[in-house]
Amino acid sequence: MADSDDIHLLPRSERREALAEILSREFKACLLMTEEEEFPPEENFFDLGLTSLRVMELKQRLESLLSCEISSNVLFNSPNLARLTDHLATDVLPGLFDEPAR
Repeated sequence: MADSDDIHLLPRSERREALAEILSREFKACLLMTEEEEFPPEENFFDLGLTSLRVMELKQRLESLLSCEISSNVLFNSPNLARLTDHLATDVLPGLFDEPAR
């Protein structure tokens, strides 16, 4: 299981999956889920029981873990793990996921 500190050490092909694992782990902890429970990536955060206050707390924790800013709009307008992972990989941390220019 990847840690946010060493995600950049992984091959680029494994980084998105590692990011999704980190996000899933944090959301599961916030929802008091066990490690064995599956976090549904397409399920709305609010349908899973998170409140707007808990989402904002989680946002701050993720920003600290990943050393980046996460848009509140993304969390509230596209509130699921799959979209958050895509947003972070594409718009927030592209240097970590894009192939270097040749």
